[in-house]
Amino acid sequence: MSLLFTPFTFQSPRGPLTIPNRIVVAPMCQYACHEDGRANDWHLMHWANLLNGGAGLLMIEATAVTPQGRITPNCLGLWDDQTAEALSDTLGRARKLAPPVPVCMQIAHSGRKGSSAQPWHGGMMIDKAHGGWDTAAPSPLALLPGEAPPHEIDAAGLQAIQQAFVETAKRAQHMGLEMIELHGAHGYLLHEFLSPIANQRSDNFGGSFENRVRYPLQIFKAMREVFDGSLGMRLSATDWIEGGWTLEETTALSLLLKEAGANFIHISSAGIAPQQQIKIGPGYQVPFAKHVKEKTGMPTIAVGLITDPHQAEAVLTEGSADMVAIGRGFLYKPRWGWEAAAALGGTVQATSQYWRSLPKEANGIFGDTKIGMR
Repeated sequence: MSLLFTPFTFQSPRGPLTIPNRIVVAPMCQYACHEDGRANDWHLMHWANLLNGGAGLLMIEATAVTPQGRITPNCLGLWDDQTAEALSDTLGRARKLAPPVPVCMQIAHSGRKGSSAQPWHGGMMIDKAHGGWDTAAPSPLALLPGEAPPHEIDAAGLQAIQQAFVETAKRAQHMGLEMIELHGAHGYLLHEFLSPIANQRSDNFGGSFENRVRYPLQIFKAMREVFDGSLGMRLSATDWIEGGWTLEETTALSLLLKEAGANFIHISSAGIAPQQQIKIGPGYQVPFAKHVKEKTGMPTIAVGLITDPHQAEAVLTEGSADMVAIGRGFLYKPRWGWEAAAALGGTVQATSQYWRSLPKEANGIFGDTKIGMR
């Protein structure tokens, strides 16, 4: 039997959450809001499509805790009643068009990578005259030469941003979301605190490992107090830069998160600075996930150039992770989970309108469904 198509159970204060298979749709920014942070019909189409793709868990894209915490002016937000109402309504309608798939929201702040143009418009920092804003970060270090440096966050700012994370977690709790993933990877704010490349503070939040992890841990613990569903964190296992954040530090932080009540860890890498030297190849981040899983015993999600069902199956059978996250693969093939089930002999859920769609080689992936004809 395919391990990819066996259930997995997350624990949380709310109780156990069982997902039907080990395929996770990774969070992927869509940059599709209308400069107000509110979900719209793009998200309705996008989420309903992915919820019907055969994955056991859908992770919603990085969702900003403040307007300043967006990556682009078009990023999704959950910072006030208006963004909460739009997100709750849109996600609710999408879920009515799909099987009962659990949903995880990735909550984030962009830090010094904010105030950027959409990728198809170059992705570079934009100024206030063109819809941009002042960015904030642990230290006043620009990401790229020639860019305006971020403001160094002072004590009041640290408290305000932490409270914004808490309020967003409360809104997710009110919406009934099953899971939250705190975004601490890819060079955004919490990763910036972790990495000595971006964090050169001399106070209690900079310098030593204990100081650099202090603020992300504070935020995680504060969110744990107000959200009783499954809660975890996404980390960049390494900066791929000499003198940067390391796999050993990722492992140590993962153990601290476990003590703080984390229910899973999601292992990615890189994103802190353009000096990174990444050794890219199929499954290139999987060894990082395996290391963290072995050292911590935490439920672990692997991600990164995992594109083939047999490759995903091998990640699990080799014990490298408990779940496999697919990102761009689901954008290119929204029914990736169906194809994986056909290839590995698994079954998936799909709304009944799709039951008649299967070619001969995929017969049976929806289980014992009965189709009448007239």
